[in-house]
Amino acid sequence: MNDMISGVLITIAVLSGVGVFAALLLYFVAQKFKIQEDPRIDMVSEVLPGANCGGCGFPGCRAFAEELIKADDISDMNCPAGGEGFMEKIAEMIGKEAIKSESKVAVVRCNGSCENRPKQNRYQGAVSCAVSVALYGGETGCFHGCRRVGDCVSVCRFDAIYVDTATELPVVIEKKCVACDACVKACPNNLLEIRKKGPKNRRIYITCMNTDKGAVARKACAVACIACGKCLKVCKFEAITIENNLAYIDDNKCRICRKCVEECPTNTIVEVNFPPKKRKQGES
Repeated sequence: MNDMISGVLITIAVLSGVGVFAALLLYFVAQKFKIQEDPRIDMVSEVLPGANCGGCGFPGCRAFAEELIKADDISDMNCPAGGEGFMEKIAEMIGKEAIKSESKVAVVRCNGSCENRPKQNRYQGAVSCAVSVALYGGETGCFHGCRRVGDCVSVCRFDAIYVDTATELPVVIEKKCVACDACVKACPNNLLEIRKKGPKNRRIYITCMNTDKGAVARKACAVACIACGKCLKVCKFEAITIENNLAYIDDNKCRICRKCVEECPTNTIVEVNFPPKKRKQGES
């Protein structure tokens, strides 16, 4: 009996010794090969918005912080959720240089409301723009237009976009939008675009993505671009191009003179946050 007890005690002692040895070994190995993390990563992580929206191109704010510390050049890196001037503050914190970021906002490049683009049939499939585009031509004559379901709304983490009940088109709430690009990626017809807010939040852009020829596009939607070229002719800043039957305004070149808006025969070009133009004497 005593021999049995002694054997058990010896076994326990041996196993305990092996456990302690293994623990000590693992500790020393961990100390030998542990990676020292730069404390600035935590510092930057605390300053970042914590939205984890992916607008910076990384899976989360901490991953972005790690890349900011690791990269030698952060001039092309940006946190859209931080707002204007945010990257300059981050750069100052970590002793690097960043290019001054301009405020941007998402815009909807479709004005095909129920009035401008009447329904010809009714879609009864899955409640998804992506599914609608993949399997179905659409409720209207314009395949390129908004499907009016709201995939862009469902992916926005900032409640910055909603579908207007009257027009059935998405509307961006400028004050809430951080230009994270999520809605742009979600739209299967590429109808959302991130553009500069512009001076005094004024901007001009084309609300059409229909690449059909003029007559076909106009038949499908009253405000479709017909690629007539009138806007191109009046622009002195070479900000407008026409490709694949569709005009486009480059916000890097546009000087918001508004001449193209006046020339557009289909009211495809919109102007945002401008005061009404003063009427010339004699105009009604």
